[in-house]
Amino acid sequence: MTRWLKQTFELSHGDHRAILPMEGVRGFAVFLVFLVHYVTLVMPWLDPTTMTHGIAVAVETMGHLGVDLFFVLSGYLIYGMLIAKPRPMGRYAVRRVQRIYPTFAAVFVLYLLLSAVFPGESKIPSGVAGAWYVLQNALLLPGIFEIEPMITVAWSLSYEALAYITIPLMVRALSMRTMKRWQRVACLLVLSAAVFVLTAAWLGHLRLTMFLCGMLVFETIDAGGLRWLKAWSLPALCLALSVTIAVPWLGLPMWGLFVLLFFLFFVFCAGCLIAGGTSTRLFLLAPLRWLGNMSYSYYLIHGLTLKALFLVFARLTPAQAEASALFWILLPIAFVTTLVPSAVLFIGVEKPCSLVCRPGRKPSPTPVQGGLVAGPQA
Repeated sequence: MTRWLKQTFELSHGDHRAILPMEGVRGFAVFLVFLVHYVTLVMPWLDPTTMTHGIAVAVETMGHLGVDLFFVLSGYLIYGMLIAKPRPMGRYAVRRVQRIYPTFAAVFVLYLLLSAVFPGESKIPSGVAGAWYVLQNALLLPGIFEIEPMITVAWSLSYEALAYITIPLMVRALSMRTMKRWQRVACLLVLSAAVFVLTAAWLGHLRLTMFLCGMLVFETIDAGGLRWLKAWSLPALCLALSVTIAVPWLGLPMWGLFVLLFFLFFVFCAGCLIAGGTSTRLFLLAPLRWLGNMSYSYYLIHGLTLKALFLVFARLTPAQAEASALFWILLPIAFVTTLVPSAVLFIGVEKPCSLVCRPGRKPSPTPVQGGLVAGPQA
């Protein structure tokens, strides 16, 4: 079994070697996303006056950081790939579509079929409006635009698509490959400040700043500097999780929270990807990395699996606010259950259609330039 797991879930990324700690971070990030949807569905069984309910609310709040972590990693990888060497834009665009769309399309078709079989659960309007809604979702518009996503988590794919378009344009328009490193870092800091101001004042898409955080992480790792950050990596992650819970008591505005998360995620990711620290060893754990390698498939289909699981469970045990123990009992059961269809999707669609793997290429436990995004594009 262990040999099969290694053969199936260990990946080599085409012309680039895998960044093993980053695989573990993706696994952690997608588990955070799982917690959000698990808590949402289990809430009807929790008594609001119990400690378990309070813990569940805190867990759900922390879980939202999973998407932000994915954006940091995507910024690191896409920017690093473009800075490392010139990329023909046509080939780059084809590769981005190949990476993100086949798995999405498989899950999207499944949702369409289920919408036809269970019309009462369908989000699709009737008539022409329904056709337009399906097209909008197929084009990955929900998220950046105020459109309800058919696949709940797919809103983040519009952020990823926007990053796929704007990062190469930025690198090319500013001639960043010809800049000295300090000039690129200064440019990224100015852009980060500008995006914070624009999104906080008008646009409302503060999560876009996380891509720029990832770009700064790449420059730090690639320069081989700030190695002292590895000692602060785990404390920064813990502080990020804690601050998110404490926002109501701290009175932080949303833009203030994201400024703080920008700094904390920079310290966490940069420290984790510098080999030798405690966080590096933690995120090198094989099961966490295997989850990270199939995290895009997991991300897209785990919500549907949870919904089906709780529909069955509700028939067996009607919702009542007196069953707090179920939160702890169902948590591992629900997580293990979501792994099964996610693995099927990964093995059957994502791996053969989207992941470029070449036999004989050994992964590296230390950060390297470039790489292909192997986790959720969220």
